[in-house]
Amino acid sequence: MNQKFDITGMTCSACSAAVERSVKKLDGIENVNVNLLSNSMTVAFKEEETNNIAIIEAVVSAGYGAKEHSAQNVKIEKSSGNVVEEQLKEMKTRLITSFVFLIPLLYIAMGHMLKLPLPDFMHGEENAITFAFTQFLLVLPIIYVNRKYFIVGFKTLSKLSPNMDSLIAIGTFAAVAYGIFAIYQIGYGYGHMDMDRVMKYAHDLYFESAGTILTLITLGKYLETRSKGKTSEAITKLMDLAPKTATVSREGIEIEIPIEEVVIDDIVVIRPGQSIPVDGEIIEGTSSVDQSAITGESIPIEKKVGDKVIAASINKTGSFRFKATRVGDDTTLAQIIQLVEDASSSKAPIAKLADKISGIFVPIVITIAVLASAYWMLTGHSFEFSLSIGIAVLVISCPCALGLATPVAIMVGTGKGASNGILIKSAEALEIAHKIDTVVLDKTGTITEGKPKVTDIITFGNLSKKELLQVAASIEKLSEHPLADAIVEKAREQEIDIFDITDFESISGRGIKARNGDSTYYAGNLAFMQELNIQSNGESISNHQVAEELAHQAKTPLYFAKENSLIGIIGVADVIKKTSEAATRELKAMGIQVVMLTGDNKKTAEAIRKNLSIDRVVADVMPQDKEAEVRKLQESGRKVAMVGDGINDAPALTRADVGIAIGAGTDIAIESADVVLMKGDLLDVVTAIQLSKAVIRNIKENLFWAFFYNIIGIPIAAGLFYYAFGWKLNPMIGAAAMSVSSVCVVSNALRLKFFKPRFKSISSDTSSENKDNNSISNNNKQQSNNQVNNQESDFRENNISNNSINNIKGDDEMKKVMKINGMHCDHCKANAEKALNAIDGVNAQVNLKKKEAVISFDQEVSDEVLTKAITDAGYEVEGIEVKKGLFS
Repeated sequence: MNQKFDITGMTCSACSAAVERSVKKLDGIENVNVNLLSNSMTVAFKEEETNNIAIIEAVVSAGYGAKEHSAQNVKIEKSSGNVVEEQLKEMKTRLITSFVFLIPLLYIAMGHMLKLPLPDFMHGEENAITFAFTQFLLVLPIIYVNRKYFIVGFKTLSKLSPNMDSLIAIGTFAAVAYGIFAIYQIGYGYGHMDMDRVMKYAHDLYFESAGTILTLITLGKYLETRSKGKTSEAITKLMDLAPKTATVSREGIEIEIPIEEVVIDDIVVIRPGQSIPVDGEIIEGTSSVDQSAITGESIPIEKKVGDKVIAASINKTGSFRFKATRVGDDTTLAQIIQLVEDASSSKAPIAKLADKISGIFVPIVITIAVLASAYWMLTGHSFEFSLSIGIAVLVISCPCALGLATPVAIMVGTGKGASNGILIKSAEALEIAHKIDTVVLDKTGTITEGKPKVTDIITFGNLSKKELLQVAASIEKLSEHPLADAIVEKAREQEIDIFDITDFESISGRGIKARNGDSTYYAGNLAFMQELNIQSNGESISNHQVAEELAHQAKTPLYFAKENSLIGIIGVADVIKKTSEAATRELKAMGIQVVMLTGDNKKTAEAIRKNLSIDRVVADVMPQDKEAEVRKLQESGRKVAMVGDGINDAPALTRADVGIAIGAGTDIAIESADVVLMKGDLLDVVTAIQLSKAVIRNIKENLFWAFFYNIIGIPIAAGLFYYAFGWKLNPMIGAAAMSVSSVCVVSNALRLKFFKPRFKSISSDTSSENKDNNSISNNNKQQSNNQVNNQESDFRENNISNNSINNIKGDDEMKKVMKINGMHCDHCKANAEKALNAIDGVNAQVNLKKKEAVISFDQEVSDEVLTKAITDAGYEVEGIEVKKGLFS
């Protein structure tokens, strides 16, 4: 069982280490993960051996507080922001109070050094007791408002698990205790007329040191808490996206209810400008919806009846009604928030070094402070000198910086990923990703759109195209393969009646078998046909010319047979995504090997490999064999990221060092993948790896600073350089340095908020535009050459020419360049592109920077038609120029 707990009282990595050690001692504990930044603990344990009460008691016995984490929904989770605000308010009160009393304390204690005037009753040896006791009275409020350091510090010390508060408590207590001792010595001097004693102790009180140390550390903690609050801004923004109420239609009446009261199957009413409260499916109306906050996709998506909508996305234009399908914790937004929080609370392997050191750090510091003080006393120095050395060692040591080095960077990094539609499940996955040297890509739905279309219908014998399509659709209608959907959709478009079949059987990785009446039909790939010994005109189909021609065009040939004779081949192509080529080039530019796994035949796979410059392709792979291919790469010493759809690729995703589910949309593949990409964009794989590198670099910088600071600071405070250079650290300066070190670590992590992916191979002309439109000229040309024009080729058996498929090639290709006025943003660009591409036979790409569209044609289209399309879209055509051999 996994249970999350809220922990109170932790101030540094020594605290988290102490809590972790205490809980691990219990029987049945499998794993403990304490997060200093979020003040939380996640425990995996066996219910039959321990329980929540025992775990809480173990935390309490270590000197801290604990309770079960109760934030189970977005509404409750939002209260976490109030906790931070309350902490800041309380610390601000402490800080102001401390400064109010510290300023007069410093004036009295040190004003005479700066020749500042002091009241007469504090001058001279006759007023020494007044001078000392006034300082004591001024330091008391500072001690009281910051009593937490003493309560927690001495409590953890008594439990033999000292933390940062213990260091502060011991140091300031020693300073105050010595000051009180000095007051007694002054009184003794007055009673025995020993004025030398009076003057000696009147100038060695240390009350101002104690007050300054507590005030500066509180200032540092206040700044640190403010900075830490900024690290969770991504989660807070996600929480704020969800509306507070929803309008639902119940029994024909529209009522507005709190979002928590929406239940599954409720009919939710959405009007223009409203935020969608829960996930659902549209049942009435159409609109465009801005999903940028969830998916990172900047362009609004057109939605119609049957389409899914996501909670927290914003309705732009029309009104619609939808049926709630996911509410509460099940919504996409809630799952994203949970993923980001889980990742922020988890520990990266690199954090283990800091954890090991922090577990012994405070005891070592206390030992060094005692030994340093003893050494200086034994070498003949005064007690005051030796005490100041010990206090300086205690207050300059900073386990906070060590404890914060990793979690703050992880939280900012995962939050930055979430804001870009990249959900990272764990800190471990975030760390491993920077080591990836091989990316394995599934083809369908990853490299391609995942929505194949029928391109060619070739018949054999006396069968017509319509008859073959009827047979094919009838057989394929029960299949779940995406290529089958394309055939059924094609039959639906042509209004072809589908007949009933019996004895349907799916053969994984091969094809399907079915019966209609007395006839047995088969559909599948070449290997399946060969196994069945299917023939065409009495000859083997092993090297069938039609199939080869289709394969060379990056189309998948599907064979259809009746009994033992081939009756036809249907070519199906899955359109390659716009950014797939750019993504593969980026990965290769980063020194990463790109491998494609596909169940397609070798020729089709090879055609795609060449078009996208993929390093290696493994074709004819069945789903169960993908995991084996990933394992082979790992056994050869490669660090592998598998990119797939998270369903049929689940074994390979789990086997890979980092599993990446791409294009998951609302169906987030959180079970098998380590990283979930909300958009179907391979460039986000590049972004995820670059983000990992940036986070790990930031963590290493933080750890270096934390270690460097302590390695340099502690020896200076201990007086190691006193003999050589006369360096002696004032405890007040040590306290200031300690506070600064923590703030520096958190501030450095916050730099990750400015992370932006860098795409080396993308031209400067397109890199300034939206990432989804980063397709380069070659990418566009490749689409023209190899992707489907959705027109059937008029293939006939034994009458196939190399020019039978309408591909646009060569420098003689005619294109038109249209100058467009009125475009100002990516949304305008998308509208203009959509308007042009809606015209039959037009393939257009709009360049926002140049304010122009480059248009190629599959058939003749007049300038008037092109101009009307742009004008109707709300823009102005400045002119149209005809060019040849132009590649955009």
